Amino acid sequence: MNWPVLSVVTFLPLLGALLVMLMVRGNGPLAKGTARWISMWTTLVTFAVSLVMVYRFDAASAEFQFVEKYEWLLGVSSYHMGVDGISLPFVILTTALMPICILASWTSIQKRVKEYMIAFLVLETLMIGTFSALDLVLFYLFFEGGLIPMFLIIGIWGGQRRVYASFKFFLYTLAGSVLMLLAIMAMYWQAGTTDIPTLLRYNFPAGMQTWCWLAFFASFAVKMPMWPVHTWLPDAHVEAPTAGSVILAAILLKMGGYGFLRFSLPMFPIASHDFTPLVYTMSVVAIIYTSLVALMQEDVKKLIAYSSVAHMGFVTMGIFAANQQGVAGAVFQMISHGIVSGALFLCVGVVYDRMHTREIAFYGGVVTRMPIFAAIFMVFTMANVGLPGTSGFVGEFLTLIGTFKANIPVASLATLGVILSAAYALWLYRKMVYGTLKPALEGIKDIGLREAVIFAPLVILTILFGVAPKPVLDMSAASVTQLLDGYNKAIATKTAATASNPVSVAR
Repeated sequence: MNWPVLSVVTFLPLLGALLVMLMVRGNGPLAKGTARWISMWTTLVTFAVSLVMVYRFDAASAEFQFVEKYEWLLGVSSYHMGVDGISLPFVILTTALMPICILASWTSIQKRVKEYMIAFLVLETLMIGTFSALDLVLFYLFFEGGLIPMFLIIGIWGGQRRVYASFKFFLYTLAGSVLMLLAIMAMYWQAGTTDIPTLLRYNFPAGMQTWCWLAFFASFAVKMPMWPVHTWLPDAHVEAPTAGSVILAAILLKMGGYGFLRFSLPMFPIASHDFTPLVYTMSVVAIIYTSLVALMQEDVKKLIAYSSVAHMGFVTMGIFAANQQGVAGAVFQMISHGIVSGALFLCVGVVYDRMHTREIAFYGGVVTRMPIFAAIFMVFTMANVGLPGTSGFVGEFLTLIGTFKANIPVASLATLGVILSAAYALWLYRKMVYGTLKPALEGIKDIGLREAVIFAPLVILTILFGVAPKPVLDMSAASVTQLLDGYNKAIATKTAATASNPVSVAR
């Protein structure tokens, strides 16, 4: 294209944040309304421009598209941006969810509205940049930069224990990323570049792959989050405002999975192959253990948070199955989970805004006063369970098929997670929606027009991708095939070398 569409999509939210900063004065109703409308139009325009990339994207090509490259940082690093079939779906997911988050915050956020909107717009730029960066230094800046606005969103607009939750979130994710920075420097010293497309073709020594893989894994495992470094997530979700929980579950968690696909498998294939049993073990434990923990929760948000950890276990399992069904299923599962988990947190926000409690025991018989909400909640509950006909089924089915091809015992254990997810999700739905109407809920009102506008596109996408998943799968197919071709070639080369000279390879 003749214009830098990717940079426009990336930095348009930052321009919106600047407009909010310059045009909004004071904390009166007019100032709050101005901040909200500027943010809404900024995110809508960003989403509209991002759809241009979908229209012009060549799904048959595995190469990076909409590429922009400019010299930066004295030749060490460059401003290099581009997307392929793996990263573009996450860019679109980000731009699509942001207007929904702004609309969801319309009435629930009343203090420091200007600063809240600025934080969300800056966060959007950093998230899009993370999925679009084609330079390691640039990726690291975007990846780590996203911690700051989310830290503020939880710490300022969160619940009673918001300061504890925000610092826990920040320290966990920062600690892992420091190791990734050391690995990035080692890769630059080894290869002489931080350019990601160049590094994807570079053959790192087997010993170096091991240490670099572990360093990147430390960062991505915390971000996903994988068991046992998942403990920051329930606290962050419980204390975050509704829109913060949506972005945390739908986008920020996916950065870990994206990192495995962009860096771990293609750049360190030998180490990825060697550490696959470790990833399988952590994934299966996450799927079963966190599902059992979810069954014991008394807070709705905490239950959904633990279910997110379990669902991310399917993602990591599918990625390291290293076959077409597993990796394609993992990409689809991340997109589907972004929609479904985001919608579930929005459902929690609806009842919390009315009753100001998230205790499951407080609710019951909601269907008699909120039939439309009950129907919407049911759609996303069924998708979370993995009911055929919803997007949740497609991702779980493909990751399990891919894992069955790679390791039958692991896949067999993981299927327990499907049963357990039905147990906690249906238990939650029954407790909140059915039964006798609690006296405290006599005056609760069903969703209004604004909330219907929020949920309508999410319901449509959940069912549409469940019935017709082909658009997402086709978009990523060529890039997934190229990734796996390189991975399998590296493993085959190592196997052949081991067979011919085992002593040399061991060294």
